[in-house]
Amino acid sequence: MPTIHDVAAYAKVSASTVSHVINNTRFVSTETRARVLEAIEALGYKPNILARSLRRQETATIGLVVPDNSNPFFAAVARAIEDAGFAEGYNVILCNSDNSETKEAAYIDVLVAKQVDGLILSPWQDHPSSLEKILEARLPVVAIDRVANDLPIDQVLVDNEQGGYLAGQYLVQLGHRRIGCIAPPPESLHSAGNRIIGFRRALAEAGVELNEEAVISSDFRYSGGEAAMCELLKRNLDLTAVFTANDLMAAGAIQALRRAQLQVPEDISIIGFDYSLQAMITIPLLTTIAQPITELGRVCVSLLLKRIKEPATLPSRVLLPTQLIEQESCRAVMTVV
Repeated sequence: MPTIHDVAAYAKVSASTVSHVINNTRFVSTETRARVLEAIEALGYKPNILARSLRRQETATIGLVVPDNSNPFFAAVARAIEDAGFAEGYNVILCNSDNSETKEAAYIDVLVAKQVDGLILSPWQDHPSSLEKILEARLPVVAIDRVANDLPIDQVLVDNEQGGYLAGQYLVQLGHRRIGCIAPPPESLHSAGNRIIGFRRALAEAGVELNEEAVISSDFRYSGGEAAMCELLKRNLDLTAVFTANDLMAAGAIQALRRAQLQVPEDISIIGFDYSLQAMITIPLLTTIAQPITELGRVCVSLLLKRIKEPATLPSRVLLPTQLIEQESCRAVMTVV
């Protein structure tokens, strides 16, 4: 098995230079760094991660707690964070809180006991006590997709209000006026509620009245979207379009319409939110609002590693934009001449 001295001899540098390249502990010129990396690749050298972790009092692990990674959005977020962490030499331990305060707290205790170097957390609610608990443990943490402005922590958020606005604006531009909405529950998190705030604002600015009878609250699951659409159909509102607060709801809504022998988008246009895997497999392909999931993962890991290395720096709050993805589930209203 090759040693650090073998790498040094191959690259014609000192062993300490090889160490600095591996651990990124001192400036090394681009040319020298390239030679060292080439030597590592050619010799198949594997640094002793355990020994390095003991010396640096680090474990090269990141804890990630999300509400439910069976939700396509959180599955994609977890993958993006794992990829970004791996690129920086970190492993990721994934935990699902199932939107339970008790389970979330238990997992945090486990991750602290395992001495992870930092945590990325999508808490079960805004301003959770679990964040205070992490701060008390002096563990670097980044909050993702949740607002915690009263706590000195790094946050990575998506501009959900802008996304909701884009959805409403798009439907109005297609000529829709009788528009429904499958919304999250009233007690839902700030991030989800902002989608509906933006949606309402777009309609109001266009002079389109949103009939409150056409707004149904639901959970974020497929079954919730299906049940909500069934209720909208029972109300006989003659809707031409419906906005749903996430893609799973949209898929459930499309299924309800299919069972009612209504076609999307010929009879009703549907627009979702997330641009998750669900949007890519739904028939028809779902028009939706995309969250920048890869960028979300990259920024979370970047902020966390900066916090690990520079614990005294001021907290950062990053707000990422959304984007309209036009696919097949929406169409313009046909005007009768």
